[in-house]
Amino acid sequence: MKWHNEFPRLDLSSNDSIPDLAITALDSWGAITLSGEQSKAYLQGQVTCDVVSLEQSNFTFGAHCDAKGKVWSAFRLFYHHSNLTMFQPKELIEIELSELKKYAIFSKVELEQSDDIALGLMGSLSTDFVDSITTERGDVRSIGQGTAVRVDNQRWLLLLTQAAAMDTLNTTEATKVSEELWTLLEIKSASPLLTREQQLEHIPQALNLHALDGISFTKGCYTGQETVARAKYRGTNKRSLALLHGECHQELDANAELERAVGENWRGAGKIIAHYRFNDNKLLALVVLPNNLEQDTHFRVKDIPTSVLNFSPLPYSLEEND
Repeated sequence: MKWHNEFPRLDLSSNDSIPDLAITALDSWGAITLSGEQSKAYLQGQVTCDVVSLEQSNFTFGAHCDAKGKVWSAFRLFYHHSNLTMFQPKELIEIELSELKKYAIFSKVELEQSDDIALGLMGSLSTDFVDSITTERGDVRSIGQGTAVRVDNQRWLLLLTQAAAMDTLNTTEATKVSEELWTLLEIKSASPLLTREQQLEHIPQALNLHALDGISFTKGCYTGQETVARAKYRGTNKRSLALLHGECHQELDANAELERAVGENWRGAGKIIAHYRFNDNKLLALVVLPNNLEQDTHFRVKDIPTSVLNFSPLPYSLEEND
């Protein structure tokens, strides 16, 4: 759409605050919708979260796994136009949708990729903005031709028809910024992200979904449940999603490889899932790492040996939520 080039990159240093109200087009995000009288029951048997208990006014994290418990997709699940909707990185959807459809022929359910436009609303005034366009309250709200989802205290996802998205962008006084600001806030919140290259590499606990109520251990059977339950009750999970900070004086590729210091040597540690580089060369990154590393472990980007990264505290506890 023509307005896509209207979202410039916000030039931020690591000490800068974000605008009080900013908006972006989430071009790299998309959604899968499920409709039909058996959609809730069908999805309940496919994903880690408790679909049946999900209320219209809330969202939940979740994951879809293969039979071995490795993750095809990590997503936010909510109701959009009364249909269950799995919001996730767009690059995951082609394979994810194909896998979800494998057994759908036996149920009264239809699955498809949504054509609606995703906008990201950010800043301290984002809730005031949403309050001004709907009388509904709650973390998931109907806004006429779409849905508003409170992602966290300073972010809302707006999933809208193309016409409604155009109208919102043409009338809002929010600062238009590139999608990179949304990525920065995803990283700061240590959200359970996944890239296409890393599909089927991690179990849900390695993406910290257990700490964000994205796994139900009481809901009954679903694909990959045996592995997920064993990781909880037998302590077999050895990895977790970590937040790193440091310095890097050049751009790095998506899925860049990290190394960790072992004495005077360096050893492979994992691949970056998402990163943001500030204009003062400070770097934030999300990466799945062994969960037994000391907090003073040093890291570097494999192809950028001058880079220096260290652990940052997560914004939530990794203790299991029963």
